Amino acid sequence: MADLNAGAEALVPRFELERVLNQDQGGRRTALYGHIDNQPALLTLERAPFPSSEAYLGRLPKSLARLQNLGINDVYTWYMARTAGEDDLERQQAQQAQQAATQDAATKRDREEGQEKEEEGNGPAQEAFFSDLKINLFYPCTKSHIKKYSKQSVRFVTETPEIYRDHIRPLMQSKRDEGSLNWVFNIIEGRTEVEDVIYRTQLGTAGVAGEEGFLLLPDLNWNRSTLEALHLLALVERRDIWSLRDLKKKHVPWLQHMKKKIIAATVQTYPSIEADQLKLYVHYQPTYYHLHIHVVHVAFEAGATQATGKAVGLESIIETLKVMAGDEEEAGMEAVSMSYTLGEASELWTRVFEPLKRSASATASQ
Repeated sequence: MADLNAGAEALVPRFELERVLNQDQGGRRTALYGHIDNQPALLTLERAPFPSSEAYLGRLPKSLARLQNLGINDVYTWYMARTAGEDDLERQQAQQAQQAATQDAATKRDREEGQEKEEEGNGPAQEAFFSDLKINLFYPCTKSHIKKYSKQSVRFVTETPEIYRDHIRPLMQSKRDEGSLNWVFNIIEGRTEVEDVIYRTQLGTAGVAGEEGFLLLPDLNWNRSTLEALHLLALVERRDIWSLRDLKKKHVPWLQHMKKKIIAATVQTYPSIEADQLKLYVHYQPTYYHLHIHVVHVAFEAGATQATGKAVGLESIIETLKVMAGDEEEAGMEAVSMSYTLGEASELWTRVFEPLKRSASATASQ
């Protein structure tokens, strides 16, 4: 059995690549065609899940071979990184041994000068940076961050217009008053991420009744290189629309015009992408209460953020607003029931839906 395993393990290093057949899951799974010992071979590569070992995970941030900062805004910082392979570990060990060696000043100075010349030539500093990790840092993090990213059971709830009016809207107001939108306003006002903005229409300079103002930039979860995993974010400049609940029939021309501008800006920035390869949607409930539109490539496999009960297509919102009864321009999304999923650790569950459920159960048992 041991010989059989050893023989199987020896095959992969002998694989010679001829061409890449496909990449999917945003580049996380790759199919390669080539040969082994002059015989055709197909090799599929897929990122394995992280080990659950706390010892391993605790060492991981300290053992990264390379870290590249992509941006910073308020408490949020995001990076691309490469984990340490055997070559990286050997290089680190050699450097540590070199630093620990006792040398006289002249010898040490000569060696440092030699190392600098090597780095300027063909040394590690000139190697292409191929990342295998996307890292987001929340520092200092809040209780809300911890709740959002903790493992928890999920509930499917229905938010009626009455629940929205009496419970959800006040909660939205309280979250906005806490300053949770500082990072959004930093972007809108040009204090941070200015170099990341790929398109901007100033508020009051274009659009319908001067209300078109929005900007488009990469979402912090995109690695900014894999186009089939494209994920952009459109932030509106106006601050009176917190979520899709604030959208009304009168906003249809504004939404249509903004959709057209977003798609045009995206395909102009990324010429290999065509308009019918893009999906536009909003979240409900959103992570933060300032209207923003997600723009993703259709090939990007839907995860939790695009699932039913979370993502609502922009075109679906526009069509819903169009067919609302009557000619009343003030008719809007606050008048419809919305169903969605939420975690049991979220404030929406603990402060709104769980108490409502208990109250309904108590009433039913009487």
